Amino acid sequence: MKILTKDINLINAVKSGPAFSITGSTGWRQIANFFVFETYYDLAGMSQEQKTLFFEAATVQDLGNPAHLNGVAGDLLAISDLMTSTPLTDDDLTQFTLVGNMVQSTFPSFDQVVYARNRIFVVDLDFAASGYFNLLSTNQLGSMQPTASDRVYVYRVVAIDANNTADNYTVLPARFLLQATAKEEPEYQYLMRLMRSYNLQNEPDVD
Repeated sequence: MKILTKDINLINAVKSGPAFSITGSTGWRQIANFFVFETYYDLAGMSQEQKTLFFEAATVQDLGNPAHLNGVAGDLLAISDLMTSTPLTDDDLTQFTLVGNMVQSTFPSFDQVVYARNRIFVVDLDFAASGYFNLLSTNQLGSMQPTASDRVYVYRVVAIDANNTADNYTVLPARFLLQATAKEEPEYQYLMRLMRSYNLQNEPDVD
């Protein structure tokens, strides 16, 4: 059994008028009012030994709720955390924050998502002066399906409501954890799983 970890850096974003920008944050990129951090677990050694990775548990550890400056009641922020067996496009990531993979035609597929968590935070009328967002909802999904891929991709997507009043946002660091066991499978099963991983990575985008 192995415990795999990946750390996600803090992000600080500012809003000036309708535009958002990143300040003093390493590893993040911006897509309008979406902010993305991506990395991956390198499983090349396992694939070279022709072993399959069986997932036993997955979670994301956080230090605290997102913070804001000058926010008012109703300001919204969403954080989506994903671990996937195939790489995702920016369209995949932004769409996931809206509908997950609960729609048949939406990528990533159920098989691709090892683990995902989507949380929505809001500035509460009673605690707006605290400078923190309050957790409104949290939902988890994912297949936890074994993979023969040589990577597991890790993403954090922060989506800030374009109509927010707050002009500064801070999302604290996080740690992604996977508990997994690498095992040998019968050759036929391993080859079929390897082919499935290859096909998923090479599926065409569907609009």
